[in-house]
Amino acid sequence: MRQIVLDTETTGLSAEAGDRIIEIGCVELFNRKLTGRNLHFYLNPERDSHEDALKVHGISNEFLRDKPRFADVVQEIVDYVAGAEIIIHNAAFDVGFLNRELERVGLPLFAEHVAEITDTLAMAKALYPGKRNSLNALCERLGVDNSGRQLHGALLDAELLADVYINLTRGQDALLIDLGSVETADTSVPRVDLSVFELPVLRANEQEMAAHQDVLAQIDKSSGAKTVWRQHEKKAADAVA
Repeated sequence: MRQIVLDTETTGLSAEAGDRIIEIGCVELFNRKLTGRNLHFYLNPERDSHEDALKVHGISNEFLRDKPRFADVVQEIVDYVAGAEIIIHNAAFDVGFLNRELERVGLPLFAEHVAEITDTLAMAKALYPGKRNSLNALCERLGVDNSGRQLHGALLDAELLADVYINLTRGQDALLIDLGSVETADTSVPRVDLSVFELPVLRANEQEMAAHQDVLAQIDKSSGAKTVWRQHEKKAADAVA
């Protein structure tokens, strides 16, 4: 599977108000491994950055004067992301800016060029309800080294987010089997009949059940009462009634 981790820096916070993209950074993953085939552009936004935005990314208006415009590199960007799963932290923000840039050059919206868009902020909120889930907070929580991140930068942030994403989804590795990598079994090894073993059932105690209910309540609150477990319990209760 081909995945692209993407980040942008902008002149401000509102694409609707005319703010523009000044930097785009993309990191490619294939089968969850970094390929080194990255994409990175600084862009001339044809307007100045807001002062607050300058404090975040530190990219001066003067530095961007001789950089290409989005229209000059849009085809390369579209070709690069075509058909891939796109991974973004707080996807609504970046996709909103990309959509406005694409509209300006008469191209379809961003989602129409890619297979799907995954928002790591939404993933983190589901996994860590009530916690800080900024990129810096996730790096600290998941042991990703972000010591070089003094200011926001699209390529650096995309590289950090790739590490964060791999850590957020690491548990999936044990659940997925790559059939292409499974070698022929060694038939000389004796097989064990597991049906002869009776496995003990360890039931949760009251304290563990209370902790479980507390976690469900937090997830329920952060998801707007869309917790899968709660919905399953309600369906089961309705079926009995």
